[in-house]
Amino acid sequence: MFLIPVAMEAPLVARQSEPVKPLKVWVGNASWYGPEFHGRKTANGEKFDCEALTAAHPTLPFGALVRVVNVQTGSFELVRINDRGPYQEGREIDVSYRVARKIGLIHPGVGRVRLELMALPQR
Repeated sequence: MFLIPVAMEAPLVARQSEPVKPLKVWVGNASWYGPEFHGRKTANGEKFDCEALTAAHPTLPFGALVRVVNVQTGSFELVRINDRGPYQEGREIDVSYRVARKIGLIHPGVGRVRLELMALPQR
């Protein structure tokens, strides 16, 4: 006869980890830039890739991770800040063509988004 310790009777259950909370959340207008800028140098020195998950913001540090959520559809994508802009008044962020396609900004060109700052780069 085998004795099973009480602690071993119930299977181990993995707990769902806590969702990551944004450092900051705000709402603004997003626009996009794409193929006409492909291959040009971004403000941080990288070559712009219109299919990368990147974005331009006027003040966030390069490398910051931001979840961009289309407030009309709920579609979202996580982007890395690697450029400066947008330079159009009333716009908060410029996303790459790929991001715009994923969250539904291609046709309207500009849309209302919720921005969630998820992480800042380590210094």
